[in-house]
Amino acid sequence: MSEPADRRYGPATLPRARGPFSAAVVEALRRPPHDLPADLGVDLDPADPFTDEDLQLTLFLCYELHYRGWLGVDESWEWQPTLLALRARCERVFEAALRRLVGAPPVPAAGVAAGLAELVAADNGPALAATLQRRADLTQFREFVAHRSVYHLREADPHSWALPRLGGPAKAALVEIQTDEYGNGRLDRMHAELFRRTLDRLGLDTGYGAHVDVAPAVTLATNNLMSLFGLHRRLRGALLGHLAAFEMTSSLPNRRYGNGLRRLGFDEVATRFYDEHVEADAVHEQIAAHDMCGGLVRAEPALASDVLFGAAAGLAVDRLFAAHLLGSWAAGRSSLRAPAAPALPPRVSLVALPAVAPPAPPALV
Repeated sequence: MSEPADRRYGPATLPRARGPFSAAVVEALRRPPHDLPADLGVDLDPADPFTDEDLQLTLFLCYELHYRGWLGVDESWEWQPTLLALRARCERVFEAALRRLVGAPPVPAAGVAAGLAELVAADNGPALAATLQRRADLTQFREFVAHRSVYHLREADPHSWALPRLGGPAKAALVEIQTDEYGNGRLDRMHAELFRRTLDRLGLDTGYGAHVDVAPAVTLATNNLMSLFGLHRRLRGALLGHLAAFEMTSSLPNRRYGNGLRRLGFDEVATRFYDEHVEADAVHEQIAAHDMCGGLVRAEPALASDVLFGAAAGLAVDRLFAAHLLGSWAAGRSSLRAPAAPALPPRVSLVALPAVAPPAPPALV
């Protein structure tokens, strides 16, 4: 009998379905690989692709097969043709929505790095980081960390898809950024491991994919965006643009997140993930804009518009994410979906925590 998988590192547990398409995928993945109905998804037409739970979960189910997979699911599903056909239908809807959302950002005469700076300067998203720094209670901060765990427990992995698709200066710059993200080869310094300690300090489940079931569509969309760009060579420019915008808008929010945790009484173990990003991303910002994206466009000038599209799309979807959290909290409700039944252990069941008047921070040792 084989040893059970380490929950910290995956594979993840299959989540509950959220509609007919995700239900069809979940049911199929529980069985050996087989053909799905040829017309599955041909009538897919959600009113709002970014908040459509069924669409976003279907994409996430398909994409995770290319990462660490799903517990108990035959790995041959990764390249099953009819599942890929369904994924492609979902991707067309999602990508079209992204292009409607941000259009085609113009490339300024000063070049792609200047265009990235203009996009970042014009970004006027909801003040999520300031809220977490100054006013969020423990319950709300734990919710935010649970949302972000979907990405941070595999941080850097989506952008690593670009490595075999690049050469020259752009590849060297991406390697420099990714090396830092992966802790320069030291497990204890990997950003995903630092985030796992934050989860643990906040009393949350540290297992890979542990919070997917309670993550709403807009949270999955922030992750699906990276996978869409990463898994398609034609979108390699958008993937690098997304990473550049991510790095260029990271330092100040991470400083605020760390300060928010300190306000709530947490120690340096809980805040190290955020503190690390304050310094690292300030350096990465210049590498990403000038060396990585600039290097790509110098080698392939036609990709300049793709770089700015990816950056704009990432910023726009993050604004939707922030608006969801702040809107939920302003209305006095959880920003997470209801936990799976039966009731989850306390370390997972976030929405069962009080929405106001949080308990005192846990004793830190």
